[in-house]
Amino acid sequence: MEIAIIADDNKKELLVDLCIAYSGILTKHRIHSTAKTAKYISVHSGLLVSEILTTGALGGIEQLTSRISYNEIDILIFLRDPASAHEYSRTAEVEMLRMCDLHNIPMATNLSTAEVLIRALGQGDFDWREVENPRSTYNRRKVKIGRA
Repeated sequence: MEIAIIADDNKKELLVDLCIAYSGILTKHRIHSTAKTAKYISVHSGLLVSEILTTGALGGIEQLTSRISYNEIDILIFLRDPASAHEYSRTAEVEMLRMCDLHNIPMATNLSTAEVLIRALGQGDFDWREVENPRSTYNRRKVKIGRA
């Protein structure tokens, strides 16, 4: 599964704690993150971040939104700080969340929902996303079989 994991600055430590607590599940999947969050995740939890996007202020949210709009992300975990004052990205964040709704991509914006999604991921409850995601192992295998 392709999992996007990002966090506002005030939530990065909480995100690292989440990644440490659920590293057994998360290591089995590809993690996508913006640069600053990816550094926090990899340095403090030891998880491998498969794709590092630019920082949020430099377009990382827009890059992630693009992947979501092409249905290439299976789950979004975005620990938001609603009290955060950086208005430069609020419009981009709203668009990213809208794309998740449009493409039926499960998302969490707080710790409790993130834990529910990760536990469900560990139980295989999101295996249906393998059929939806064009980058999934299922669909890559299907293309190879079709060519043979």
